[in-house]
Amino acid sequence: MILSLFALAFFRLATADTASDLKNKINDSNNEITKLEQQIKDYQKQLDDLGNQADSLKVSILKLDITRKKLAADIKVTENKISATNLVIEKLSLDIGNKEEKINQGKLAIAQGLREINEADLRSILENLLSQNNLSDMWNEVEALKSVHSQVRNQIEDLKSVKADMESNKQEAEKAKRDLVSLKSELSDQKKINDQNTAEKNRLLKETKNKESNYNKILKETIAKKDAFEKDVRDYESQLKFILDPSRLPKEGSSVFSWPLGNIRVTQFFGATVDAKRLYVSGSHNGVDFAASIGTPVKAVSGGVVLGSGDTDLTCPRASYGKWILVQHANGLSSLYGHLSLIKVSQGQNVSAGDLVGYSGNTGYSTGPHLHLSVYASSGVQIKSLPSKSCGGRIYTMPVAPINAYLDPMLYLPAYKR
Repeated sequence: MILSLFALAFFRLATADTASDLKNKINDSNNEITKLEQQIKDYQKQLDDLGNQADSLKVSILKLDITRKKLAADIKVTENKISATNLVIEKLSLDIGNKEEKINQGKLAIAQGLREINEADLRSILENLLSQNNLSDMWNEVEALKSVHSQVRNQIEDLKSVKADMESNKQEAEKAKRDLVSLKSELSDQKKINDQNTAEKNRLLKETKNKESNYNKILKETIAKKDAFEKDVRDYESQLKFILDPSRLPKEGSSVFSWPLGNIRVTQFFGATVDAKRLYVSGSHNGVDFAASIGTPVKAVSGGVVLGSGDTDLTCPRASYGKWILVQHANGLSSLYGHLSLIKVSQGQNVSAGDLVGYSGNTGYSTGPHLHLSVYASSGVQIKSLPSKSCGGRIYTMPVAPINAYLDPMLYLPAYKR
């Protein structure tokens, strides 16, 4: 018995040391994450500053280099989160094991108490009186029995509490396991996006032969091709007939959509903005642009079904949306997410508000990494495959809609202070 108690005490001491070690390791991982997140903020500030400088080969290469460092820091953050989550799961498993041990010990104590109560109940009052030397001993026996009753009740209450804690630990462990799966997927995505960034730098250096003059020539050609492609699409959409029925749409200002990004900063609004008049042939912007560095998770603004996705760069490089996703919602609206670096959904897939649909990027025609969000009346938009005069008659596939089917996304998003 003494050896057993010694072994149990040693186990509890060893467990306490292990739990303390795990907690320290978790804290170390979290501290490292905090440092890396500060580095990421510093890199983002550098990218924001570069965004204010005139476009040039030097600036573009510098952006790609800093983006590479930021993506590498993103990867390290995710790796540390994976490590911390694994440690949390290990600690919770240890806690669950300790509670199971405590429950087993409690059951044994309750069983022993019930045996003592049962034995006392089986003896008659006369037997109890005769078994004691005097009346005082008998009262001591009664008090001892009352104490056993009290201890059994306390043990039962303790077991209820321990069991509730253990169930809570199990739920936390299950959530941590789900988080771990999500983090591993995110890590894989981040590595793919990092590889894309490296490939983009290599492509740029190869195309320009590292010469500023070549870069400026390519930039001029890209803008001309973009303008021509935009005119192709605009001419086609202008011919489409559509009668907009406001009664089939949500009320303006009803905030039926949630934000597509974790942090919101609008860089260009819908309609005939100053930038739109400068950047687009039509003089009007058909969506809203949000500041978003490459690799920022993009979320569905509402539940719906993915009508399709694609990449206009495969047909007409750097002339339109690049990688895009179109989601149809049940409220009469559809949303498009453009200039993505990675698409995470497929046609026909159901998504809920806040679900990851992709990652922001710099594909298509983009003066810098951002998320483009267009909103349509669902009855007006469709995914079409059409030949492009500006791209040698090659077939491009993307959402198109009559001009009046494009709606201002800000009318359906949460209030935003300009």
